[in-house]
Amino acid sequence: IQNEESVILFLVVWTVTEITRYSFYTFSLLNHLPYFIKWARYNFFIILYPAGVAGELLTIYAALPYVKKTGMFSLRLPNKYNVSFDYYYFLIIVMFSYVP
Repeated sequence: IQNEESVILFLVVWTVTEITRYSFYTFSLLNHLPYFIKWARYNFFIILYPAGVAGELLTIYAALPYVKKTGMFSLRLPNKYNVSFDYYYFLIIVMFSYVP
């Protein structure tokens, strides 16, 4: 999954978001906030947030076949805890939780 383009997408998007956010905080603390930084802080969000979410969702979607095949992070019955957990279905629920 680490070779998927969606990973690069969300890493670049969230990196730009954090650079903008912390530049805003830094310049605000120094009482010297350039207009561009303020503008970027409140306007880049319009493009970056949906792109970041899309990158995350595409990455989770790309991981689903591997998670299902390997049973990664899943707990099957019977076990000493008498609990079952399927990480594959958990990821699907997480993907749908992005909607609201």
